[in-house]
Amino acid sequence: MLVIPAIDLRNGKCVRLKQGDYAQETIYSDLPWKMAFDWAEQGANYLHLVDLDGAKTGRIENSKAVREILDKVKVPCELGGGIRDEKTIAEALSWGIDRVIIGTKAIQDPQWLFKMTVAFPGKIALGIDAKEGKIAVAGWLEVSQITVEQFLEKVNDWPLAAIIYTDISKDGMLSGPNVETTALLASKAKSLVIASGGVSTTTDIKNLRLAGVKACIVGKALYDGKMSLSDALEAAVS
Repeated sequence: MLVIPAIDLRNGKCVRLKQGDYAQETIYSDLPWKMAFDWAEQGANYLHLVDLDGAKTGRIENSKAVREILDKVKVPCELGGGIRDEKTIAEALSWGIDRVIIGTKAIQDPQWLFKMTVAFPGKIALGIDAKEGKIAVAGWLEVSQITVEQFLEKVNDWPLAAIIYTDISKDGMLSGPNVETTALLASKAKSLVIASGGVSTTTDIKNLRLAGVKACIVGKALYDGKMSLSDALEAAVS
């Protein structure tokens, strides 16, 4: 099982939000690349980057911080937040991003998402953020009427690199992930499903692994010292 440390970017800094609330922000580092370097040194094989400003504005706002990370850290990185057109996808990939995460635009225009998966095979991850089973968009500021399962049925045969499933009610709460729903998606999805939100203990990681989930993103628990990355990596294999 792959454990992926998260680096959330806002105003050029590494931060975490509580349940996606921009008013509940904790700043962990003024130099995100140093945080990324530390995770890589501790054994991370992949990093999850999110441009929180971009998620609100619809365009990449923290390109400087992203490019610094890519320049100094030699592990693959995925990037989400503000990626809503083909030009931006191509630009991010040209920096060296391994895959881009499409969320809001994918929900609003599924056929555009399909075209992008064809244009950039193996480079598009679908970000599904949900609250009470309904998909949320625009940096979690809006909740749609589309259920997670309905959208999965629509996209399941498309050449996606991965599906990143985040339960907003769990994110930043250290309350454990939504194992049942994530495992259900993993059993139905044809592409890799990555759990996100609420992973706070090694038991959470083991539960996800035993439920058939192949990857998870960990954020607040690592930053607050509730769990070390080395322990998380060990739980992912034993």
